[in-house]
Amino acid sequence: MPTVLYEQNDRVVTITLNRPEAMNAIDPETHGELIRAWTRFRDDDSAWVAILTGAGDKAFSAGADLKTMVPRAQPSGRRRDQEFGLGGITRGLEIWKPMIAAINGHCLAGGLEQALACDLRIAADHATFGLTEVRWGIIPGAGGTQRLPRAVPLASALELILMARTIDAAEAYRIGLVNRVVPIRDLMATAREFAGTLCERGPLAVRAAKEAVIRGLSMPLADGLRLEAFLSATLRGTEDAAEGPRAFAEKRAPQFKAR
Repeated sequence: MPTVLYEQNDRVVTITLNRPEAMNAIDPETHGELIRAWTRFRDDDSAWVAILTGAGDKAFSAGADLKTMVPRAQPSGRRRDQEFGLGGITRGLEIWKPMIAAINGHCLAGGLEQALACDLRIAADHATFGLTEVRWGIIPGAGGTQRLPRAVPLASALELILMARTIDAAEAYRIGLVNRVVPIRDLMATAREFAGTLCERGPLAVRAAKEAVIRGLSMPLADGLRLEAFLSATLRGTEDAAEGPRAFAEKRAPQFKAR
């Protein structure tokens, strides 16, 4: 049985962590499969949006499988499986297509770091969240110390990271960590609704807007504005940029082609 499932329906890809017996923790095999899955999504022109979720209703992911991943760690950090952080998307693999995390249960440590690497997060109402690494003498090493303070207020991020606290879905929504909280029965339907909306938008524009936001976060405002202007200019000669205003004038839904 594969530890990662990859399914595509029209322009939406669903990537499912498939180790429910291990709380969908990431072992070396799963890590490698995730790298291949995310690379496939990035490079497939027919795939416009991805949803990441976990099998079952207990856990989205408990992060790295400490029994198999951590003992292999080397201080030099040169291992092949560190090239893309944990799970293929937390470091080094740039994907400007939108990604949605459908969080179906415990979202802890590297599980939360994977969710943070996604753009939109939808949580089942029984989900829990935490970066618990310091409890075990390590730190969040797959982007948690960097992405969480960019996603929520600094005091909330530091409380979660330094105290290894876990919070419930309601608290995650209150601090802005997730976009929606829904009953588990509605989780995937809501994620697909989000994905459907994204597929109706100009795909090249969505990708450029995401790139402007993510790259701009690390830039002074003046540099970010120049990046925004550059990306905006690159869209003007595309077929989609001509189709959008034409559809508006003709009072119809645009038919975007990602060209």
